[in-house]
Amino acid sequence: MRKRQQLNTSETKPGQGLLWLFGAILSIQGFGSAITEAGWNTSFGVAGLLRAADVPEWGTLLVGCAGAALLATAARRRYAKGRGA
Repeated sequence: MRKRQQLNTSETKPGQGLLWLFGAILSIQGFGSAITEAGWNTSFGVAGLLRAADVPEWGTLLVGCAGAALLATAARRRYAKGRGA
């Protein structure tokens, strides 16, 4: 039983790490691009790509919100794992 429990936790670690990674990248790129574009009128990264695709200015905020949602999901899974669920 103990060995099976160890296998389950080791299988979820890579997926959990990817949630944290992509959540952080999307949050930084989305919100950072929106702030930079609003403050300095320049587009780079996600904002530059979205402008080239004719996406409205609020599209970068959606990218940041998607990243925040991934981070919240990763935090919830970690909290649930710590509680033994």
